[in-house]
Amino acid sequence: MDSFDSVTLPPHEIVVVPSHGSLDRKELYDQCIQVRIEVFVHEQGYDLDTEVDTLDPLATHLLLRIVPSGTPIGTIRVTKPKGASYYKVSRLVVLKEYRKFRLGKELVQAAHGVIIKDHHKSGSQGPIEAVLHAQIYAIGFYRKCGYEPEGDEFEEDGAPHQRMRARLSDV
Repeated sequence: MDSFDSVTLPPHEIVVVPSHGSLDRKELYDQCIQVRIEVFVHEQGYDLDTEVDTLDPLATHLLLRIVPSGTPIGTIRVTKPKGASYYKVSRLVVLKEYRKFRLGKELVQAAHGVIIKDHHKSGSQGPIEAVLHAQIYAIGFYRKCGYEPEGDEFEEDGAPHQRMRARLSDV
């Protein structure tokens, strides 16, 4: 694994994993899943059976990796629930040793870019909205990314969460 001191932001890129059926998808998709398993299952103790779900095969995944090595260090997922007017952002993770570089916000912004692009491509009208279910400790982070709490706290996968919503600007 690459090693960087605490003040040097490592050279990195965010790659949109090609859509289902593309030749390049499997390797990049598998890297996203492995990073999620490392954080959600091994570090945070979530159940592997709930981590990889039925949304994954058709979701848009973004992979954060170090360049030029290609080492995967983070990921985020975007879905558009059937019949919904909003997009759902989920499964944001950055490996522990890279969190000091504050790359999570870059992943959220990249996901917003994917959402805006898809919104325009689909010909949808009206506001562009994203929702997510934030772990309670992450509410402050998501507020900095433009999300506001909505409704009451609830339990998801055995942990307290808060639904949050953001209105995205397409400018």
